[in-house]
Amino acid sequence: MHGRAKTSNPFLESSYMTSPVIDFLLARKSPPIADLKEPGPSDDDIATILKVATRVPDHGKLAPWRFILYRGDARLQAGELLAQRAAELEGPLSQGRLEQERTRFSRAPLVIGVVHVPKDHPKVPKWEMFLSGGAAAMKLVLAANALGYGTNWVTNWYSEDAEGRRILGLAPDERVVGFVHIGTPTSEVPERPRPDVAQLVTDYSGPLEG
Repeated sequence: MHGRAKTSNPFLESSYMTSPVIDFLLARKSPPIADLKEPGPSDDDIATILKVATRVPDHGKLAPWRFILYRGDARLQAGELLAQRAAELEGPLSQGRLEQERTRFSRAPLVIGVVHVPKDHPKVPKWEMFLSGGAAAMKLVLAANALGYGTNWVTNWYSEDAEGRRILGLAPDERVVGFVHIGTPTSEVPERPRPDVAQLVTDYSGPLEG
C-alpha cells in the first residue's frame, strides 16, 4: 500500500538523550512583544546574534538576506510613518488603531528585520533563497534566546504592502522574512500545546495515490 503511513521510528517513541543544547531548544518560547523590555542587546550582543544568524544553509553562497536594525528614535519614526500609511489604506483611524500603529516598532528595545534579497542564479531557485532567510531568522531568534533575551517573530500587514516595505527600508524587489522583536522578558511565558510529532512523521512508502 502506497501513501502515508504511521512511522515506527523508535526515536519518536522514546525519551530524548538529554544535553544542555537539547534542553534549551525544547524549552524555547516566544513572550508577547509587550513583555519585552529594557535592557535590550548591547552592540556586542547584536554582533554575536547576527554572526550566528548568517551560519545557515545557503546554496551558492549567495547570502540572499540582510538585516535592518530598528532601535532608538528610529522605532518611533517607523511607527509614525506606518500610522500614516494605515490611515491612507483604511481612512481615519480610531485612537486605539493609531496608537497600535505608532507603537509597532517601539514596544521592544530592538527590532531586527530579516530581509529576503533575491539573487540571480542559474541553479538556485528564489524560493530556496527565501527559505535560507527563514533559517537565518530562526538562528537569530535562537542566538538572542541563548544570550538571555526574549524574542517574538512577526510579519504584519506592512510586509505585504509595497509602500509599507518602502517605509521600513526595503527595496522594491526585497521581501520581509520577519521582524524579530528582542528584549528582556518581564514575565514567565506559559507553555502552550505543541504538535504531536508522531502524527507529523511518516516513513516513505512510495508515491501518493492520485
